Amino acid sequence: MPVLAGLAARAELGRAAVIPEGLPPGSDVGNMSIFGYDPAAYHTGRAPIEAAALGIELAPGQVAYRCNLVRIGDDGTMVDFAGGHPTSEQARPVIDALQSALGGDGIQIHAGVEYRHILVAPAALGAAEAIPPHDLTGRTAVWPTGEAAPALRDLMERSRAVLDGFDLDANQIWLWGQGHQPQMPSFAQTYGVDGALCSAVDLVRGLGVLTGIRCVEVTGMTAGYDTDYRAQRDAALDAFGEGADLFIIHVEATDEAGHAGDVAEKVAALQRWDSDILAGLVSGLDAMGSWRMLLLPDHATPLGLRTHTPAPVPYMLFDSTAGGAGGTYSEAAVRSRPLVQGHTLMGRLLKRA
Repeated sequence: MPVLAGLAARAELGRAAVIPEGLPPGSDVGNMSIFGYDPAAYHTGRAPIEAAALGIELAPGQVAYRCNLVRIGDDGTMVDFAGGHPTSEQARPVIDALQSALGGDGIQIHAGVEYRHILVAPAALGAAEAIPPHDLTGRTAVWPTGEAAPALRDLMERSRAVLDGFDLDANQIWLWGQGHQPQMPSFAQTYGVDGALCSAVDLVRGLGVLTGIRCVEVTGMTAGYDTDYRAQRDAALDAFGEGADLFIIHVEATDEAGHAGDVAEKVAALQRWDSDILAGLVSGLDAMGSWRMLLLPDHATPLGLRTHTPAPVPYMLFDSTAGGAGGTYSEAAVRSRPLVQGHTLMGRLLKRA
């Protein structure tokens, strides 16, 4: 990654706690930190953030659940938390059928992206502890516990009959990540700048909706290995050309590779970041004048574990007008650096803190 190495040699490098102690190590918490909002103050659950991206506004008496299409083996093992990665087009009729079969009495199922969907339910059904399916890969699936667990399990088991009617690898739904709609102040009011973003993941787009950051549609952008990296880079440059102060680029491929335990795909995704995003982005920004960049993952997904951990992540804060000792951007290289709270970095990027 030669471009990243060149930036890191002149940048501030360190460790960021993007997952506050006591909160689950998920993309909801990590991205909220990166956007500059303290998850300890604003996080209510993952699903309501994704619901916002779909235009779903939760009433005070409602909660949203993330509704994965998954595959459970005959022995009860979580074989695939992504149900074979169906396309959004393949998943939509499945969700329609699930709504017809399971909807009613306050239950609504909404189509999202690929295997990621949303179930809205009365607030009473939020009284449960539910394990994310990606934390169960290759292990016995642990069903929800708590007061609402019987009702949730009933929905999940009844979904099997619906999935049987479709030619997909998924064979049931998995409900998790529930919460009520968070109340977050706007990004413009908080930081005094206009921002935009591109992401194929509803979670990141939902944070944009909740904070007033404009979500840019990018042709060829996906939540998989096949995303068009250059198109996402060009979307950022175009937005700056049109007057945006900040642009957030989010790519999911590295996380997908971590969950799959696929070393080759993770390396390929990192190299594509360097060659197809950073290379053209740096030259394009240089042509526009001075600029600053914050680069970091929203959580760790170690290949050996195939799931998220709350470990601090390396960050790079680069200023094109400044020099510095810099160093190498990697977990090992920043291990002895001071630990900063992830939600404070946005203010420093924008020189508001």
